[in-house]
Amino acid sequence: MLEIKNLHARIVDGAEILKGINLEIKPGEVHAIMGPNGAGKSTLSSVIAGKEDYEVTEGEILLDGHNIVDDAPEERAHKGIFMSFQYPVEIPGVSVTNFIKAAINENRKANGLDDMLAREMLALIREKADLLSIKKDFLNRSLNEGFSGGEKKRNEIFQMLMLNPKLAILDETDSGLDIDALRIVAEGVNHFKNSGNAVLMITHYQRLLNYIQPDFVHVLADGKIIKTGDKNLALELEEKGYDWLLN
Repeated sequence: MLEIKNLHARIVDGAEILKGINLEIKPGEVHAIMGPNGAGKSTLSSVIAGKEDYEVTEGEILLDGHNIVDDAPEERAHKGIFMSFQYPVEIPGVSVTNFIKAAINENRKANGLDDMLAREMLALIREKADLLSIKKDFLNRSLNEGFSGGEKKRNEIFQMLMLNPKLAILDETDSGLDIDALRIVAEGVNHFKNSGNAVLMITHYQRLLNYIQPDFVHVLADGKIIKTGDKNLALELEEKGYDWLLN
């Protein structure tokens, strides 16, 4: 599904942050990226999603065999890449419901489909909102305006479930969540997973991986993946930290 080959990237007109990333994510897989602060974890997720603050200087990002390095963020989204941002943007005056309706229909239009019928949209919204214990009044609020950290994260998982992408990139989805909110968000991600899609999680903490079982755990340091393992690697990192890998 996603193959990253020798990826180098920098802040536009700034320092190089990614220094040769190689990564392959197959359908049905869950990958977790861990590493110390400043390692390049959030940069990697932003570069895959096409965030324009970064510039790819070398390498390829292949989605279903096609290089998407030159694609705009919205083109990547239409092709099936979803990113849950660490700091979601507030959009006053646009309700959660109207935002998700517009996003779904834009995706459908880009793929040559008609708008989703209103009754189908409503049924889908109810189904996914119930799954995440989201109430009706929440759906009527302006997007992320006045939301707590947990509400923002829950809303992004709601968007993911509604949009049903090929690849979901979750950038520190566990940040700021209490244990109940973490469990609800994790249940949403586990509901999303199937043999036709994939998940890439960026996280500092092993606790998220107690709820969402990764197939692979990668350690990113100084812009490179320095170690890959299974879920037991995350437990080892929790116990030892990163120094034993960096020295």
